Amino acid sequence: MTQLLFLQNLGAGEIIIISLIVLLLFGGKKIPELMHGIGKGVKSFKTGLNEVEKEIDNIGEIDVKKDEEKK
Repeated sequence: MTQLLFLQNLGAGEIIIISLIVLLLFGGKKIPELMHGIGKGVKSFKTGLNEVEKEIDNIGEIDVKKDEEKK
């Protein structure tokens, strides 16, 4: 959350200027494609993160089962 603290300092004017620069750089037709690509990347990242969390949970369950078998 601390990474997004810089957003508190942005006003409406700055956001409009940034939007215009992005529009000029990528053009109106490329922006939807760019957003689609970003969306796919975020979805892929979340999927990978969930898989890692599941693996960590599985390792924890395996450790608990080993401890129970030792008793």
